[in-house]
Amino acid sequence: MSKNGTDRPAAVLVAVQLATVADVDHAADMAELGRLVNTLGYDVVATVSQRRSHVSKGAVLGEGKLRVLAEITGGPGPAGMRFKKPGQKRDDDDEEYEEAPESAPGDDDADDADAGVVHAAKTPTLVVVDHDLSPSQLRNLEKCTGAEVLDRSGVIIEIFHRHARSREARLEVEIARLNYVAPRLRESSGGGDRQRGRGAGESQLELDRRKIRDRIAELRREIDGIQREQATRRALRQNARRVALVGYTNAGKSSLMRALTGSDVYVMDKLFATLDTTVRALHPEVKPRVLVSDTVGFIKKLPHDLVASFRSTLDEALEASLLLYVADASDPTFRSQLEVTRSTLAEIGAEGVPYKLVLNKVDRVAEEDRTILLGEFPEAILMSAKDPADITRLRQILIDFFDALMVPGELVVPYTKQALVSEVYEHAKVLSETYDEAGAHLVLRAEPAALARLQSLVQK
Repeated sequence: MSKNGTDRPAAVLVAVQLATVADVDHAADMAELGRLVNTLGYDVVATVSQRRSHVSKGAVLGEGKLRVLAEITGGPGPAGMRFKKPGQKRDDDDEEYEEAPESAPGDDDADDADAGVVHAAKTPTLVVVDHDLSPSQLRNLEKCTGAEVLDRSGVIIEIFHRHARSREARLEVEIARLNYVAPRLRESSGGGDRQRGRGAGESQLELDRRKIRDRIAELRREIDGIQREQATRRALRQNARRVALVGYTNAGKSSLMRALTGSDVYVMDKLFATLDTTVRALHPEVKPRVLVSDTVGFIKKLPHDLVASFRSTLDEALEASLLLYVADASDPTFRSQLEVTRSTLAEIGAEGVPYKLVLNKVDRVAEEDRTILLGEFPEAILMSAKDPADITRLRQILIDFFDALMVPGELVVPYTKQALVSEVYEHAKVLSETYDEAGAHLVLRAEPAALARLQSLVQK
């Protein structure tokens, strides 16, 4: 029975703790994977982990832990898998034989089968592995466990698929899913039945892959059209003051967006609840306007196909005047999450954009811990998106940031161009306005680029 009192399907988590990798918080990684699985609608009822020098080529785990995993899922275990014998050459057309799950000295395998195992309260129907799986590893684990198997990338892509709302997000996720599925067609369950008709034209497998390539090309054409429209909208906002909220998934970006802009932005306590970029004006509005955009959340090991697919969405961060790095201060792993945020932004070329660190959810942090955080991050903004006083303070920090970029200037707008006066008020802070025979004399402050553009409009 799940927390909400309804029956939900069960899942078991699998991970290999690499002995060659130092200072890695595997417990935090498994906890995060559990949250991803919960977001899919599954209850985690068991975990199996093994410390090894490397991931087994055959089925991730060693033979002993595979038996334990099979006991949890009710599968046949390694007996249900067919491995090639030592020295046997694998035929490229033969899917039945793969590398056997070997053990290495020091592995906590057959000698200590229960090490790293939390047993299940009910039989899982899904096995989730905290590693990217090759097609053969995926197939072997399915045969061993008798259950559906997903790797970390598969879970994230499935969550994206369920949460995508806009047309562009749905297209982007479908491309990522097809790129994920294509190499696994051959060795998915039933894959062997598809390989028929070889030598008599195109095989079913080749046909399926060609259909996927054609579909991806079609989706890319649709996305190109949408992105051209978005580029036009971004060009219209080019001279606006823009703030982009970036950070780890579920750090509270959407709650912050709603509080800063007064907009009805979708907010849920789930991973990847927001996939679509939303742009709203800071509320109450200021002149010139400050636009705030919410972006897709980051996560460790975010599949590259998804980073590539959501490149246009992440362009909001690349083109922003200021980034707010939003982190959940109550999460003990937020420091490593910040590193993921920085590395992802570097991947899209946005590491040079000015930023401010926002440590959100401090209402869940003890007073003494807040003092420690301030000592460690003296420039950070500690706040809670639920506290109106904190929102008011952050709003003023944003206004002050942009005001500091302004330079003084003067404009004389002739009477024949009085329509430009309203545009000056839109893009500058007008300090005084007087009139004489030449027209309107405006003393103002504006950002250099905005001032130069207004001067050129007056002089045309």
